Amino acid sequence: MTSAPETFDRVTMFGAEWCRDCRRSKALFERLGTDYDYIDLESVADGAERAKAISGRTNIPVVVFPDGAFFVEPTDADLEAALAAR
Repeated sequence: MTSAPETFDRVTMFGAEWCRDCRRSKALFERLGTDYDYIDLESVADGAERAKAISGRTNIPVVVFPDGAFFVEPTDADLEAALAAR
């Protein structure tokens, strides 16, 4: 986990519906009742550019926390631990 150049008020996930890892992470957030924003890279014009600026990669999902920390393609265990720590 490293820090993002862009800041967010709550957990924010950049992803796409065709992405299996994105669907899995969204399902985890829903199951845990996590308040989060979802930026769909297929419908938000600059979404992919923003995600790449944060992570330096084109892999998704990119999950960013309000403290600037972020994950790229996180496991459920990584996300649960990060949420519990906050």
